[in-house]
Amino acid sequence: AQGAEPLLFLDYFATGKLDVATATRVVAGIAEGCKLAGCALVGGETAEMPGMYGDGEYDLAGFTVGAVNRDGVLPRLDDQRAGDVLIGLASSGPHSNGYSMVRKVVERSGLAWDAKSPFGDGTLAESLMTPTRIYVKSTLPLIKAGRIKGVAHITGGGLIENPPRAIAQGLVPRFDWNAWTRPAVFDWLAKAGGIDEQEMRRTFNGGVGLMLVVAATDVEPVLAALLNAGEDAFVCGELSAA
Repeated sequence: AQGAEPLLFLDYFATGKLDVATATRVVAGIAEGCKLAGCALVGGETAEMPGMYGDGEYDLAGFTVGAVNRDGVLPRLDDQRAGDVLIGLASSGPHSNGYSMVRKVVERSGLAWDAKSPFGDGTLAESLMTPTRIYVKSTLPLIKAGRIKGVAHITGGGLIENPPRAIAQGLVPRFDWNAWTRPAVFDWLAKAGGIDEQEMRRTFNGGVGLMLVVAATDVEPVLAALLNAGEDAFVCGELSAA
């Protein structure tokens, strides 16, 4: 989101007693994520802490280091104007955000985790655990080419709280909430949990995993490049004066 190219990643895996098979699967998943991001998994830490974790439980954390020239750091706040366009890149699901609420909704629904998913393929657990989409390889060339004025990674806080981080003071995002089709998982969560629309938009990404700010004149080439890179990309709004 600051325009940096990911270079390396380190992980931290903590558990009560190490289960090699589980740890191997976890690290394999981390390695796949690093491949998608184009960075190297250079090491990490594994800690056994008996008494701190129950059987089968583990804690996972990590961090990445990237590099960007100082004159290329995003967002380019001085370059943003009313009329700049917001481009959304589709998410693959909740993207690891709002899962305290997700667990409550599942509990309220009465469905078992291994029940058939009411909104997707496989089990409920498999549908809800769709991996977070990683957008580095599709967006980095556009960032390096200077076509992107700002990037907001839509995490906890949704499209209400995240975009302002990438937008200059005096400007506000105006979303066209009908510009994209919200994934079925969010419709199910809203209905099964009795969650109102404002709370849904504040908690979940609503189908937009990444938001880009671009000049109106750059919309067509940026969209074309994203679609050619395999993204589901769409205009989702614009900036206007506050």
